[in-house]
Amino acid sequence: MLTTLAIANYRSLRELIVPLGPLNVITGPNGSGKSNLYRALRLLALTARGGVIPSLAREGGLQSTLWAGPERFSRAALEGAVPVQGTVRKEVVSLRLGFAGDAFGYAIDLGLPTASTSQFALDPVIKRECIWNGPLLRPSALLVDRRGPAIRIRDEAGDWTTLAQPVASFDSMMSEFADPRSAPEMIAVREQIRSWRFYDHFRTDELAPARQVQIGTHSPVLADDGANLAAALQTIREIGDGEALDTAVADAFPGARVEIVNHEGRFELALRQHGLLRPLRAAELSDGTLRYLLLAAALLSPRPPALLVLDEPETSLHPDLLASLARLIARASRQSQVFVVSHAARLVAALEREEGSRSIVLERKLGATALADAEALDLPPWKWPSR
Repeated sequence: MLTTLAIANYRSLRELIVPLGPLNVITGPNGSGKSNLYRALRLLALTARGGVIPSLAREGGLQSTLWAGPERFSRAALEGAVPVQGTVRKEVVSLRLGFAGDAFGYAIDLGLPTASTSQFALDPVIKRECIWNGPLLRPSALLVDRRGPAIRIRDEAGDWTTLAQPVASFDSMMSEFADPRSAPEMIAVREQIRSWRFYDHFRTDELAPARQVQIGTHSPVLADDGANLAAALQTIREIGDGEALDTAVADAFPGARVEIVNHEGRFELALRQHGLLRPLRAAELSDGTLRYLLLAAALLSPRPPALLVLDEPETSLHPDLLASLARLIARASRQSQVFVVSHAARLVAALEREEGSRSIVLERKLGATALADAEALDLPPWKWPSR
């Protein structure tokens, strides 16, 4: 389980250190930085799949994603006595992402390339990556250390070995090496990150993938776009907790039951409801009903991830469904660490009552995202690796 999330200089997240629990409920007013926190988590996940640099490029590169405010605020600006003013940059350009967990910690530092004639001169480069043991980066806890193209690995005796093959400036070491004998810690962290799942804004229009008949094959994981919904629900019924699925559906829609129609190997979702003579096909379901079933398939996965992130899962749901959704999320948090980004006060209140829930309320101060009432929180220690 992750115990700390750290982000520096990404959009409004100038310097954010967040303590984590099994169930993390992220809320705050519009513009407080909830979406930026979600994006930063996705960016961190892409380090293990070789996608962090392309993702930053799609966002406009470092110039568009870096913190746009000053490096430091004067005391007068903090007190509101004078307006915020720009200053001459003294520190290096650096976008940093990291986390600490029960077993390992990881951090990545991205910056600008050195001047060259390359056509890719605007691409950010990876300056430093580290994996360490325990909650806090210390020299004695460091296990894998990447500076520029060179990677060092500490063996069981505590000695350092430099890998013969250098890594490209645009590749994370996590996606470049796959030999468990030379870098078992790197492989362990990489596989942990690769198991993370993100679900946001499922399509529910008439052409939504979840409404279509699809080829049926075992699907222990719901696809990002929900295209395999029927197969995912049938997989839960056959090799997962089918009783929990039936309970979740009946909890939200009393007397209802999911049915999967098999058209010679092509699956179609149907929902049988009390009082109707025939089940309703996926194409006939309301947006809210379909979205709830998509969330149920994600949360009841027979192959639970290490981390599950839901962005505004309340979208299109009637308020009466939020209590049922909260119970589903709480159940999932007993097998996976869960993040929920939400505006819905009823959903937030229901989740905050769950055991293991941690409320993360964000606010803006001088343009920067901060934890509300940070002074009253027991913030974890954090140390960034230097360049």
